[in-house]
Amino acid sequence: MFGLSNDVSLLLSFLLFMGLFAGVGLASMRVKEDTTDDYLVAGRGMHPALAALSAVSTWNSGYMFIGFIGFIFIKGYSAIWIALISTIGQLVAWIWLYKYIQQEGEERGIRSLSSLVSKTAGSPEAKVAAVLSVIFLSIYAAAQLTAGGVALQTMLGWSEIIGILIGFVLVVAYCYAGGIRASIWTDAAQSCVMIVGSTILCVVALKGTGGLSGLHNELNAIDPAMVNVFPSGLMFGATLWIAAFFLGGLGVAGQPQVVSRVMTLKDDNDRKQAMVWFFVWQTPFIILMFLIGLACRVLLPELGAEGAESGLPQLAMTELSPFLGGLILASIFAATMSTADSQVLACTAAITDDVRPEWSQDHKTTKRVTLIVAMFATLISLVGQGFPGFGDSVFALVVLAVYGLGGIFVPLILIRMAGYEPDTMHSISMMIAAMSAVVIWSLLGYGDEVFPSVPGMGAAFAVHFSFCWLRNDSVSNPFGRYAVPTQKTMAIAAGILFASFAVVEGSYQTFAPDSDGASSGNGDYVLSYTVSEWTESQTLSLADGETQTFSVTIDEMMTAVLLAELTVTYSDTGETVTSACDDVITSPDYSSLAGPMSESDDATRTTTGCDTTTVVGSIRPNTDLTQYAGNGTGDYELNGTESELIEVLEFLGTSPEMVGTVNMDVSLEVNNGNLFGGDNSENVVVTLRMLVFQPSGMTPATT
Repeated sequence: MFGLSNDVSLLLSFLLFMGLFAGVGLASMRVKEDTTDDYLVAGRGMHPALAALSAVSTWNSGYMFIGFIGFIFIKGYSAIWIALISTIGQLVAWIWLYKYIQQEGEERGIRSLSSLVSKTAGSPEAKVAAVLSVIFLSIYAAAQLTAGGVALQTMLGWSEIIGILIGFVLVVAYCYAGGIRASIWTDAAQSCVMIVGSTILCVVALKGTGGLSGLHNELNAIDPAMVNVFPSGLMFGATLWIAAFFLGGLGVAGQPQVVSRVMTLKDDNDRKQAMVWFFVWQTPFIILMFLIGLACRVLLPELGAEGAESGLPQLAMTELSPFLGGLILASIFAATMSTADSQVLACTAAITDDVRPEWSQDHKTTKRVTLIVAMFATLISLVGQGFPGFGDSVFALVVLAVYGLGGIFVPLILIRMAGYEPDTMHSISMMIAAMSAVVIWSLLGYGDEVFPSVPGMGAAFAVHFSFCWLRNDSVSNPFGRYAVPTQKTMAIAAGILFASFAVVEGSYQTFAPDSDGASSGNGDYVLSYTVSEWTESQTLSLADGETQTFSVTIDEMMTAVLLAELTVTYSDTGETVTSACDDVITSPDYSSLAGPMSESDDATRTTTGCDTTTVVGSIRPNTDLTQYAGNGTGDYELNGTESELIEVLEFLGTSPEMVGTVNMDVSLEVNNGNLFGGDNSENVVVTLRMLVFQPSGMTPATT
């Protein structure tokens, strides 16, 4: 953590860059027009470079800074597939799908992705698509607000609620100031600053690992599987694993907040220019993030799988100056906010163009819809703060939203591009099948093996072909204007697919690391950690018969609380008749404390022992943790393989998290107070004592 002066420097740097980003967004007021078209699609006159940089930021924001870093931290070199194959999928989307989307948007005046699933605005299938978009994009926007709050809490120590409310104000300000134009301008400024900050962070991180060769050697020492381009133990093989990344990249055409950038372009020539800008900007950004993710594994091994996604901000805090740390924090926060306002505007377009088409040209009503959607997203984020684990469920729904929306829209866009015009039942069935497949696949836990893009799009196309062949009301040719391939053509295509499958699977079986060997690492490691004591004491001055409440609030989750105890201490003095101690009655209350409790003692008890410290309440979050602190406070070392110790870190870091308030009512009953100088009051010291696990690092064992 930074010291006090560094905290101030970090805050000032953060405010400086946030002011820059906000100023850029608010500057869009000077060129905006008070029309709904300008508000939602910038009058279809956005410069290709700005639209492209905004698309990079909106598509990658939280995923690139958080998720991609965590994926690389865990997978190592094999994460190159998601970077490479997903980029190819995005290239296909830009060349063909975005061309169709841009042309349809210009010719039909479409401003929302959900309008593309039908020829007429407000049709049943368009309404279904719009409702699905609004539900999941609102949750996605809520997660972005929460992510911004977490970023501020992590690096500045602010309450997450403050960060969420700041995010709400910025989202509404961006939207009202210039609509999508303000969002795009802010994205472009943030992208420029972030690539500079990422370059500096990457250079510093590589220096810390000994350069590229040192990075490779360190990763190999951690686990040889980290430097293998194939992961180990894929349940469904490498072909589907890789194909899922391609479909995921193609699915960028199914994200309303990204497609809206394409709809701001004037014509196809602008689309081509924007495509060049997009990949010229995104490609080095991916390379930088890839190297930073690998460096995090070497420099921050104690994060483990659970903490992998915090690698970039943690690395920025440990390796950069407070000024540059503020730059990184501001860029992450601005990216999440601009993505949130993009999603809010995409929801607005879906509601005004498809759910209630009569509002489509009412600019004031459109802005009211924006405010309501932003408030709804903020409410979801705030409500989540009161329910432990709710944030995790929001994250799961975000994953469902990304792949669900890709499955909903991309297959429909592809068949409509081919000239096939599905009717209402056909379109809705494809959308429901895609969403259901993504949800079921994720609930079954297969998402880690193959991304849900495969079952999602696969289910949609399965319904399409089934309807074409079996349903009388659907056109029989599933390929639209194109003829059904001949048997010879299909045989050749099948042969090519089979040969590709054989090459990929053969390479995987030959070069992939052994799953058993990969899971155990290649040698012994040492995990160093400290068990320290954290205390909070209050002195209560109690009169005879009086009750006061001892209360301690734990604002931040305390990692690995091994034991929490409540104690009381008091000295009974000034008595004139007997030496009997006064009675102190205690009643602990843990109802406002969130966190696991394997064992807890909250019994009401009477303490009569003077001049001693008496335990009057306790909590053991997880009794299995006792083995890691057998000698109480002090320094410890634990030997094992790298994967074994990472499991210990994950176990110690997540199983006993605690946050909330510990309360205890304390009362006094004196035994010998009297009119002749007896003691009618006591000063009772109440203490909350916690044993806390603090990891120091994990290093290869010396031989």
